Amino acid sequence: MTVSQSPINVGILGFGGLGQAAARILAPKQEMTWVAAADHQGFLYDPQGLDPNQAIATYHQHGSVGHVTGQGHLSDTSITDLVQKAQVDGYFLALPNLPNTFMADVARDFIRSGWRGVLVDALKRTSAVEQLLALQSELAEAGITYLTGCGATPGLLTAAAALAAQSYSEIHQVKITFGVGIANWEAYRATIREDIAHMPGFDVEKARAISDEEVAALLDKTNGILSLENMEHADDIMLELAGICHRDQVTVGGVVDTRNPKKPLSTNVQITGRTFEGKISTHTFTLGDETSMAANVCGPAFGYLKAGQQLHRRGIYGLFTAAEIMPLFVR
Repeated sequence: MTVSQSPINVGILGFGGLGQAAARILAPKQEMTWVAAADHQGFLYDPQGLDPNQAIATYHQHGSVGHVTGQGHLSDTSITDLVQKAQVDGYFLALPNLPNTFMADVARDFIRSGWRGVLVDALKRTSAVEQLLALQSELAEAGITYLTGCGATPGLLTAAAALAAQSYSEIHQVKITFGVGIANWEAYRATIREDIAHMPGFDVEKARAISDEEVAALLDKTNGILSLENMEHADDIMLELAGICHRDQVTVGGVVDTRNPKKPLSTNVQITGRTFEGKISTHTFTLGDETSMAANVCGPAFGYLKAGQQLHRRGIYGLFTAAEIMPLFVR
């Protein structure tokens, strides 16, 4: 049962493609108010709420939300300054996890700040989630409810796998296949770099270090297509922690088209297992091709933020994953 509460004041850390989409998604919501944002050059805060069109236009024109007249502030320590200044219930960390320790470092900054509330990320890598697991007790002691891996995959598809697994007595395989279509890779530079880090010959540091020109040259060679197999994706550790299957039984791969908004293939998760009658079967959950990467990442992230806020109001703190908690629809 959902109890009527005042709107949740939400901040967005990171204002690239996902951060901008997140701002647009929040605009019509009645249960959440977008009041804060930060990028690497500045931050934006207004307790009465922010205008996504103004923020996005300013970001594109000047390179930072800090330039928004009256509400923006330029800063080299934008996240720290925003957290100290703003009254925010929960933050969506729409930040690139480059280097691979970055999100854990941000979590430590929140712990040190004395801020209490809800944090939600859309982390991809297993090793990044493992770093957050090491902070579980510190997060709980700080009064922070942190939900990790709450995008599309990990996130929406991991949760679907956890639900679908209930039909089976034994899980044999979870196979996640994603298709992403974007018209212009520059709109999602950090996300594309994180995908390149999964390609043969690359790692996180190499993907972080290459220039935009080198990324463009790489995409020219592949006609804008990134084909990814056996990725290090945290769906595996999340399903293992939930007691559903061993991480080795989870595989994640997909195709990203950086020059066409149409998905190159349908995103889906297949859960194969044995029922109590001894039957082997496969459940398949497929996302609609018309839903964008941004819709499938940011929508679940805010659903998990709402769930996290309910936990936090009950005094339940610490680290949780998208496979443990049911997201709540944000009206």
